Amino acid sequence: MVTADDNELEAFWDIAREHAGLAGVPVYTGENPVRTLQPPAWAFGATPEQADELLGLVLDGNKTATASSLGDYAREGEQPPEPGLLGILLDGAGHPRALVVTTEARVVPFDQVDADHARDEGEGDRSLEHWRTVHERFFAEHTDGGFWPDMPVVLERFRVLYPRT
Repeated sequence: MVTADDNELEAFWDIAREHAGLAGVPVYTGENPVRTLQPPAWAFGATPEQADELLGLVLDGNKTATASSLGDYAREGEQPPEPGLLGILLDGAGHPRALVVTTEARVVPFDQVDADHARDEGEGDRSLEHWRTVHERFFAEHTDGGFWPDMPVVLERFRVLYPRT
């Protein structure tokens, strides 16, 4: 699991928030918490190498979607992503590299993931067949509940608000 230094995250958030236009004047009713609270930081994949590879696809503009097991959120006591959720993407060494916002999130059975989503994940040849092969293996190896063909999968689309180059 990739982790980040709190001071480095705070410094990145200060810069990213400004560049993304989230550091504006408080609204009439008070400060907007999305504009002030540091979002969670996380990395793609299960290894530093996967984190770097998938982050590279994001920074190149080829990866605008991801998928995760719905069951993992429940086991970790977390809520699945919703549109508007901010996140800080980490590289394999735990350094913050991009501020992203979730633009769409939905839950579907694994066997109903469509070719559009597979393409937008940006991996391999971007085909649904490749997506299913890679994600079946990933879920079987790294999801507490294992893999089954109709397991609920969270499909998330996101947009980069600020990349650190």
